[in-house]
Amino acid sequence: MYGFLFRPRWLLFHVVVVAGITAMMFAGFWQLDRLSERKEFNARVIERSQTEPSSLRSVLSRIEDGSLTPDEAEWLPVVVDGTYLPDQVLNFNKSQGGRAGDNVLTAAVTDDGDTVIVNRGFIPLGIDVPAAPATAVRGRGYVRLSEVRERGGVTDTDDGEPLTEIRRVDLERLARQFPGDVAPVYVQLIASDPPIAVGDPEPVVLPELSNGPHLSYAIQWFTFSLAVVVGWVLAVRRSLKTRLTAEASG
Repeated sequence: MYGFLFRPRWLLFHVVVVAGITAMMFAGFWQLDRLSERKEFNARVIERSQTEPSSLRSVLSRIEDGSLTPDEAEWLPVVVDGTYLPDQVLNFNKSQGGRAGDNVLTAAVTDDGDTVIVNRGFIPLGIDVPAAPATAVRGRGYVRLSEVRERGGVTDTDDGEPLTEIRRVDLERLARQFPGDVAPVYVQLIASDPPIAVGDPEPVVLPELSNGPHLSYAIQWFTFSLAVVVGWVLAVRRSLKTRLTAEASG
């Protein structure tokens, strides 16, 4: 009765169904993994960003002696006392508050003698880049990691000339154009003394700490795979019914 299921056309149909279900189940579990990663990221950012600020030098000292890795330092709040250097680099193709623009990167020489890249904040397109304060400043911000080029990403120009624009905060690349040993992490500024004024770059906001659409996507993929199973069952039942009807009438 079910011998037709082993005919070449049906075998191909089975293979397509199994492949589709496998792919959809894989996509569903991948979305669940993304959800788990997102929850871990949110918890990490919340926990670290709400700790008491410490000096940047203390964090760098711990990184240097191995008691703290750069990954473990990310999102820790730090205080930086120092002076900005005049040259600035635009981290372009950014957005904030629904506007396109750039982030302004400025190197600062701290009172402890460190050179650190500071992301002073976001400016919308069409706005002149505000000069960094020429006086000593006390900045407060979050420790951030150097960004790396993802597979397929465009590489920034590397002709030996100082950059004025850069696609990502690549500390190794930026260190070539600033004096001293540039810190292996950078600071995302959130407040400053003298205070951040109107016309200055707007501090970059924290990433959205939601779970995102991953759970709903996972449910969709699992639903699609169930629909394929139901479709396979209906196709088999319909073909079987057709054959039984044909045999009965014959």
